[in-house]
Amino acid sequence: MDISLHADDGTRLAARRRGRGTPVVLVHGTAGGLDSWAPVAPYLEDSFELWTYARRGYAPSGGCARPKSFADDVSDLRAVAAAAGSAAVVGASYGAIVGLHAARAGGVGSLVLFEPPLFAAGASGAAGVVDEYRALVAAGDLAGANHLFAAEVARVPAPLLAALAAAPADPVPDDAVPADAAPDGAALAEAVGSLHDLEALAADPGDVERWRSIDARVLLLQGGESWEPIPSTMDALAAVLPAAERVVFPGHLHFATHTAPDLFADAVRRFLGA
Repeated sequence: MDISLHADDGTRLAARRRGRGTPVVLVHGTAGGLDSWAPVAPYLEDSFELWTYARRGYAPSGGCARPKSFADDVSDLRAVAAAAGSAAVVGASYGAIVGLHAARAGGVGSLVLFEPPLFAAGASGAAGVVDEYRALVAAGDLAGANHLFAAEVARVPAPLLAALAAAPADPVPDDAVPADAAPDGAALAEAVGSLHDLEALAADPGDVERWRSIDARVLLLQGGESWEPIPSTMDALAAVLPAAERVVFPGHLHFATHTAPDLFADAVRRFLGA
């Protein structure tokens, strides 16, 4: 069931509800959208009422009238959680950072985090490339923008970058493309959404110690083969959240929501007690 919601500042949020049971809000990562959780959802919908949404800046949700901040993302997540009547949050990648910010602000009872790229925040991460990325998008060089993001922000190793570039792209759903978009409008819309994520990352200080104040139950998930600095980042996060549970998916990378959706869903189900 598709639902239209609004954040506190009036930004429209496109959300989707499916399944039955305890409500859980799923927060997608960069370059995602309403369908980001499609591989995982079938394994969870018999146990939970799942709420997914396109984050601000990603069609068909509303855009950003100014550089985005994590405060905007938290406001949007709270709007969805209020509609769901839920305090359980599952976030992947950038969406996991949104979950951390929301839990630190309070009101999140249970939090599942899959590989939040905390290393991409601040001066050593997004701040150094956001202007270049913006210029590439404005010039229509989406391939260059994607490569810049993957190499300099996500820090994907060169051999894996080459393999990903050679792989066929996933089709983008029609409802994620504005009606007046150009033929490459889907890719442009995705790049614009990624730009807004970069803006939030660039303005974030990247301090891991601040997460120590989180009092929610936390489950940390990661791929056993994910590249550095993802493992080191997860170790650092676990050190400031000593009560957090931790699950590693052997043989999988940062894409485990797609390559191991059954394992991912099983870990979530066990943690949330379904």
